[in-house]
Order: sequence, then structure tokens, then C-alpha cells
Amino acid sequence: MNTATKNLEDDHVHILRLIDVMEYITRSENPDISHLESIVDIIRNFADGIHHAKEENLFFPFLAERGFSTTQGPVAVMLQEHMQGRNFVKGIAHNITLYKNGNKEALNEIFRNMTGYAELLRNHIEKENNILFRMADRVLSESDHLNLLGKFEEAERNHISTAGSEDYIERIQNLVSLYNI
Repeated sequence: MNTATKNLEDDHVHILRLIDVMEYITRSENPDISHLESIVDIIRNFADGIHHAKEENLFFPFLAERGFSTTQGPVAVMLQEHMQGRNFVKGIAHNITLYKNGNKEALNEIFRNMTGYAELLRNHIEKENNILFRMADRVLSESDHLNLLGKFEEAERNHISTAGSEDYIERIQNLVSLYNI
């Protein structure tokens, strides 16, 4: 059976591939700025805009209805880490602007923020996949999973971007191919 947690884990596969690209780029001396801008866009609209939105607006509140706390424990940690991730992305985007305006030192800050984001998300995904989602699977019924899956599909259709998940996944794959990762 396809489950809500499997849907979120499937997103994680693609997010981890994007992180692979980010880590590879941080080892380069002269990155393609358009690739960095694309990464920020993909994170903001797919990793955060679609995936984290499904978690924060649908999955976590559903778990709260089943007794999970949103102020302490695994859900609270995930919410805090989402905020930390957004701060890293703001740092990447801000420093891309500085770099494009001639501040070559900003590249170090871009890479620092990309590395921080990558480390945070690798650990974050590990905790969600192996702890929170397994806890959720023990309390969610088949009906709960189907209900959430329907809501996830609706959220993806109603996402503010003109691109859907498939478009972002394709963009990630293109970056993976470009860097031979």
C-alpha cells in the first residue's frame, strides 16, 4: 500500500540527490551561478514549498490529532529544523546576490550555508525516515494514510508555483546528470 509516510520518503530521495549536487558544487572553485540560483528555487518551491508544506500543514497537524506534541518531541524538532533550513537558504540567496554584484568573498558564505543546509537536511531526513515516520506508521490507520495522501495530492496541485513536483524532480535529475553524480 502507498502510504503518507512513503510519499514523504519518496520526496526525501530527490531532496537527498539535490544535496549531493550541493555538496559537489561546494568543492568547485568557479560554480555556475545559474545552477546555484536553480538550487535555491528548487529548495524554496519543492523541498520547502511542497514537501515541508505537506508536513507542516497536513502531516504534523494530523499527528497532533493522534497525540503527538508539536511543542516537544520529534515533531517539534522537525519544525525547528525546517526553520533552520530556511535560514540557510536565505543565506545562500543573499550571498548569491552579493557575489553577482562583485563580492567574491560571498562565495565562501554561499558554500558555508550550502554545507550547513546539506548537513542539517541529511540528519533531518534520517530522523524523519527512521524515527518519526515509523512512530506515525504505528498510530495511523490505512484510512488515515489514504486521507493524507489525498490531501498531499491536493496540496501539490494547489502549490503556488506553476511547476509541479515532477518538474522539480526533473530539474534535480538534470543537475545530477550535469555533475555526473
